[in-house]
Amino acid sequence: MYNETPTPPPYNGGGYQSASQIASTTSSVMKRVYLKMTLGLLVTAFISMFCAGSASYMQFMLTHSWFYWGLFIAELVLVFTLSARISKMASGTATLLFYAFAAINGMALAPIFLLYTATSIAKTFFICAGTFGAMSIYGYFTTQDLTKWGNFLFYALIGLIIASVVNIFTKSTGLDWVISCAGVLIFVGLTAWDTQKIKQMALYAPSNMIGHLATLGALSLYLDFINLFLYLLRFFGSSRD
Repeated sequence: MYNETPTPPPYNGGGYQSASQIASTTSSVMKRVYLKMTLGLLVTAFISMFCAGSASYMQFMLTHSWFYWGLFIAELVLVFTLSARISKMASGTATLLFYAFAAINGMALAPIFLLYTATSIAKTFFICAGTFGAMSIYGYFTTQDLTKWGNFLFYALIGLIIASVVNIFTKSTGLDWVISCAGVLIFVGLTAWDTQKIKQMALYAPSNMIGHLATLGALSLYLDFINLFLYLLRFFGSSRD
């Protein structure tokens, strides 16, 4: 006999939502996620171009390796802080930390404007934007559960990090090519998975946590976009003469 209890609609802290309310809430959250992510990318782009145009900054960065590692550590601290403690922060504080991360990342990425031509960077950006957009749309609208993707991609990402560290010492061209291909595929998949995860979280997020979720979602998709862009740049970037 079929006696399964129907699953109740999402609860937002003030009562159960109707189907139209669910759609409206989810759409509102996703718009805030994409807006914050886009603003974060703009902050990164402008800071990066500004730093690349400063001869003194680039000279300092290229001659003081500790400065680059300091930026890298600062980025890790901000990401882990946002991921682990965002629920205990004010929404405005979390947003400020996200934009601080985007600015620091822009400082760290400035050398790409010296390594690659502006035309190839722009071309790669549009390729990345199109790929990212397509996979995010897929993640948002698909009825397929992408949970298994997430589990596989998580372990693949760990393998990618290990292989990248190993290749710092081996400097293998073949391994570098494999890493680049794997990086593109992994972050293409993560874009779809993260989008679906954020959408599902939006269904059950209390109204007082919407701002926090928008920031955390923006950070996740921002990282997917930046990493996808950097791996695509290895294929489509043209080195300066």
